[in-house]
Amino acid sequence: MGSAALVLGGGARVGGAWMTGVLAGLYDAGADPTRADVVIGTSAGAIFGARLLAGEPASELYERQLAGADSVDLDVTLGQTLRFLWAALGSRDPERSVRRLGRAALKARTGPESDVYEALEPLLRGVGDWPDRVLRITAVDALTGQLKDFDADSGVTLREAVAASCAVPVVWPPVALAGRRWMDGGSGSTANIHLARGHHHVLAIAPIPSAVGPHAHAAQQAAELTAEGAHVTLVTPDRAARRAMGRDMTVDARRPAAALAGHAQGVAVAASLAAVWSAD
Repeated sequence: MGSAALVLGGGARVGGAWMTGVLAGLYDAGADPTRADVVIGTSAGAIFGARLLAGEPASELYERQLAGADSVDLDVTLGQTLRFLWAALGSRDPERSVRRLGRAALKARTGPESDVYEALEPLLRGVGDWPDRVLRITAVDALTGQLKDFDADSGVTLREAVAASCAVPVVWPPVALAGRRWMDGGSGSTANIHLARGHHHVLAIAPIPSAVGPHAHAAQQAAELTAEGAHVTLVTPDRAARRAMGRDMTVDARRPAAALAGHAQGVAVAASLAAVWSAD
């Protein structure tokens, strides 16, 4: 089928729930997203990408969201939200915007780094070391604003990479790895679809299509890969899903409805993917 990449974007609690629904809906309708040669995960996508490649079926990820399980302890205050927005929206230049966000993250009075690991531990109980399949986990250098994708050859554990990818600026402290401090991989691009460059087929699931600030939309990144000859399928929340998800991606009570809406979208798009992503 040619090389294929599965890109899983960030989306906090609610967006992550929607994403598990899409994954389960795809599989239930005959398209297996785990057939990808590489999985690229950002933030929530890093968590679920790691769990998929650890052998947890998409159906189980989905059912746990419907049941209200897999909740992460992430309480965001109004002050944190305002500081995040001030940093991210303070420049029209994408690189400066990310660096501003990094400075805010480094200066923020948050809890210890161990808080990140403790919050994520319940979501990673079935995940061990890096899988045999290729998994790339994104994070952003809080000092320079540069994006990096960690993999099995990066000299860090999978849990460390996922923690760095999920370290929401201002809310959680940047995670120290490889002599640097890292924040949420979705700080500049929520899905990082451009990292799938070079693959013939790209399936990108982006719960939040664009980061806060002057950054590239997921559709723009998908169009660039398409122009280079890749066959790209981008799945973002449709109107029904957006209504189910609401505007606040941290509202735990919205996860079941978001997962259901995602499942419906996964089923709907599966037919167009059958030739490449057949579950048979």
